[in-house]
Amino acid sequence: MIRYHDREWGRPVHHDRQLFEMLLLEGAQAGLTWDTILRRREGYRKAFAGFDPAKVATFTANRKKQLLNDPGIIRNRLKIDAAVTNAQAFLAVQKEFGSFDRYVWQFVDGKPIRNYRRTMADVPATSPKSDTLSKDLKKRGFRFVGSTIVYAFMQAVGMVDDHLSIA
Repeated sequence: MIRYHDREWGRPVHHDRQLFEMLLLEGAQAGLTWDTILRRREGYRKAFAGFDPAKVATFTANRKKQLLNDPGIIRNRLKIDAAVTNAQAFLAVQKEFGSFDRYVWQFVDGKPIRNYRRTMADVPATSPKSDTLSKDLKKRGFRFVGSTIVYAFMQAVGMVDDHLSIA
C-alpha cells in the first residue's frame, strides 16, 4: 500500500489504458478494501487482456464464465459483466472525444484539483465534480461508477489531489 501510495496514487494519469485500468479496478473494489484489489492487480492484468479496452469489449459470455473461476480476480458476475460493458462504453467515449483522457479531464478543467486536507477525516467520499462525472458516465452506459467509486478514481488518477497537508 505504501509503495502504491507513494509512487502512483494521486499522480496525474493521461494514458487511456491506465485510465481504463483504474476505472476497472475501482469498480472491482466496490464493497471491498483497496488492499484486496491491489493484491490481485496482476491477476486482473492477465484476466483482462492487459487492460486493453478493445480486447475486453469483445469478451464473450463464455469468456466471462471462465473469469468466474479465476482466483486471480474478484469472481463477481456483476463486476465482470460491468468490466466488459465499461470497455464498450470506454471505446465509444474514445471515438466521440478522441481519447478517454480528453473526456474525463474536462470535468476538472484539465488540471488537478488540489485540496488541502489536514486529516483523513477531512477527505470526503464524494464531491460535486464526482457526482457530475458519475452521472455522465452512467448516461453513457458505464456501470459500477457511483459517485464514491468515481471520486476514488479521480483521486487515484490525480484529477483530485487529496494528499494530506502537513503544516
